[in-house]
Amino acid sequence: MRHIQVRLLIGQQKRRKPACWGKSGQAPGFSALCRRAFLLLTRGRESRYNHVTSTVTVYAAGGPDGRKELLMFRYRIKGKIHMPIRVQNDLPVKEILEQENIFVMDEYRAAHQDIRPISIGLLNLMPLKEDTELQILRSLSNTPLQVDVTFVRMTSHVSKNTSTSHIYKFYEPFEGIKDKKFDGFIITGAPVEQLPFEEVDYWEELKEIMEWTRTNVTSTLHLCWGAQAGLYYHYGIGKTDLPRKLSGVYRHRVRNRKIPLVRGFDDVFMAPHSRHTEVPQDLLEADERITILADSRQAGVFLCMAEEGRQIFVMGHPEYDRMTLDSEYKRDMGRGLNPQIPENYYPDDDPDNKPVLTWRAHANNLYTNWLNYYVYQVTPYDLYGTPF
Repeated sequence: MRHIQVRLLIGQQKRRKPACWGKSGQAPGFSALCRRAFLLLTRGRESRYNHVTSTVTVYAAGGPDGRKELLMFRYRIKGKIHMPIRVQNDLPVKEILEQENIFVMDEYRAAHQDIRPISIGLLNLMPLKEDTELQILRSLSNTPLQVDVTFVRMTSHVSKNTSTSHIYKFYEPFEGIKDKKFDGFIITGAPVEQLPFEEVDYWEELKEIMEWTRTNVTSTLHLCWGAQAGLYYHYGIGKTDLPRKLSGVYRHRVRNRKIPLVRGFDDVFMAPHSRHTEVPQDLLEADERITILADSRQAGVFLCMAEEGRQIFVMGHPEYDRMTLDSEYKRDMGRGLNPQIPENYYPDDDPDNKPVLTWRAHANNLYTNWLNYYVYQVTPYDLYGTPF
């Protein structure tokens, strides 16, 4: 049995103390041993070394002549995001993410890494599936964790705005994943908010999914209408119609800075909203099960949670791109709906001006905090061996 000693060279700084030891017959794999060395010597803070090339030097002690034998001097870790988003190889938005220098790992490469990724399910209820895929994957990418994303679809509803081939190729039906467990789960918004919940054609299936998350998911993140649906199903708190559509980018304040979900937020921050209904703030304030983390004088509650973060509700759309509200506004104009110009969005309220992106940093921070504090640090290593 040969002992393996691992040293690490980060840029021009060499750490002479061995990072770790392993045995060639017992180590889970050479790449895993190198990975362990990197984590030990950087104390897990991989983001500090995003822009250097790290080289691992590996020696085997006890060679035939009693000297250390150089086994390998090439193990490189380089890139903007070390622990990437893991998706199917031919997902269309993968190319766009790569053009934005977001490290996206396909399933072939991920299969050769000895790392337990964070498993996230995404129930995408938005009509333009590929746009939402891009927005959510971009938001999940700002973390040193490897994130394995599974797209989930409803079987009781047929999407009219995304090709059937795309849906069936990249999305799993709920029946196909209901026996699995996930570290995190995201339920998006949907353009059905003006209907009573019980009149939504997939409401019964959605109720089944939300009940399933209680036992099979560490933390569930609900967005916009998904947040309204979650609050109604889990806590019986209903929604009300607004006199006109709330559309724009609004100023919010942090209500409870001690809670990790808003760690790193400024006292005030901007976030987009686009909805016709709301969950009245007074109902949320009166419910002891709900903790409000951020709100707005104009837009009401933006962020709240329950069950110590097992259930998280985001009333707006922090994942929106710069031009998403612009697309919605011009779409409604084309339909003759005479929409209001989105507030605090276009410079000088002129739709011919390019919108200013004012919310991306806090949106990224929200998703990173969720993954770190409510998924990664809480979820068991063995999802199937530990009850929720």
